[in-house]
Amino acid sequence: MALGIEEAGFRHHTVVERDKYCCDTIRENQARGFKSLHGWCLYPGDVKDFDYSSIKTEVDLLAGGPPCQPFSIGGKHQAYNDDRDMFPQVVKAVRELKPRAILVENVKGFTRKTFSNYFSYVVLQLSHPEVVRKKNEQWTEHLARLEKFHTKGSWSGLQYNVVPRLLNAANFGVPQKRERVFFVGFRSDLGVEWTFPEKTHSLESLLVDQFVTGEYWERHCVAKRLRPKPSAKLASRILSMKAENLTLFETERNKLPWRTVRDAISDLPDPEREDCSAFHNHWHNPGARSYTGHTGSPLDEPAKTLKAGDHGVPGGENTLSKLDGSVRYFTVREAARLQTFPDDYVFHGAWTETMRQLGNAVPVRLGWIVAKDIRHRLAVLR
Repeated sequence: MALGIEEAGFRHHTVVERDKYCCDTIRENQARGFKSLHGWCLYPGDVKDFDYSSIKTEVDLLAGGPPCQPFSIGGKHQAYNDDRDMFPQVVKAVRELKPRAILVENVKGFTRKTFSNYFSYVVLQLSHPEVVRKKNEQWTEHLARLEKFHTKGSWSGLQYNVVPRLLNAANFGVPQKRERVFFVGFRSDLGVEWTFPEKTHSLESLLVDQFVTGEYWERHCVAKRLRPKPSAKLASRILSMKAENLTLFETERNKLPWRTVRDAISDLPDPEREDCSAFHNHWHNPGARSYTGHTGSPLDEPAKTLKAGDHGVPGGENTLSKLDGSVRYFTVREAARLQTFPDDYVFHGAWTETMRQLGNAVPVRLGWIVAKDIRHRLAVLR
């Protein structure tokens, strides 16, 4: 997300990161002269220990991605009882830095009904960061106090207008079906009116590209006899679209097709058969297997969500489903393409650690799209 924010025109004062492998990756790319990392001041430690008083300038944007494991569908679902819940630290940072805008990201699992009260609690804390939780006050009691404060009508002190939204990265040109919840807020004294960017890509446009006009296959030089048929689910959707007399086609005309795995990696050499030395982090890792519910990503759709397990890449995940029915792990470079990292960005560490970094990352393009809109609104105010 930091790379996307940098590309949107922001300049980072400080980047806080506790994972040593991520820090090594940042340092290595800085040493290689990677332009977007120029001037980054890296704090390699726990955000709990960071001294915000060291930042003397006004902060335009505070951005972060608190650990997703407390809310992940594949996690232990402990939320506020999980030591890795860093949302209280996000609120502390907002309270101390008083940024003009905030941008926070987390997993789709946080939007589940199980966490609905805590989700509301986070939004209210970000909205009123100076209404601090008291010593020995339960979070539910603090939530009730925040609700009263929020509804009483007369506010004072530091306030933010916060809006959350669940975004699918595939709808913004990322070759991956990756759904994440974003919280965006503007300091209330700025009077900003804002909404999330409209999606730029769609599944419907991809279906037209593949199975109505056939232009997708022609771009990739796929012979007609080698073009796969749509799945039963997609075939039904195509028939439904046609039954609507192309009305949906007209609706989606201004949307680009979802980008697929083939779109993202077709120009890379086959890591099982070809010399890949010209590309960073592009080597074959053997041993991939399919499991029930974990069958790999089809070549001609956006990839399934890349994941990072607590103890390495989960079995059956982060794999490509090949046309012959077998699977293989994505290389680190392929996974980086699916997360829209540039090819000259190098990942440090063994395969497991580099894939963990990628599984935990926000797609660069998605971070750029949201941050670009935020920067535009802030620039208008100057």
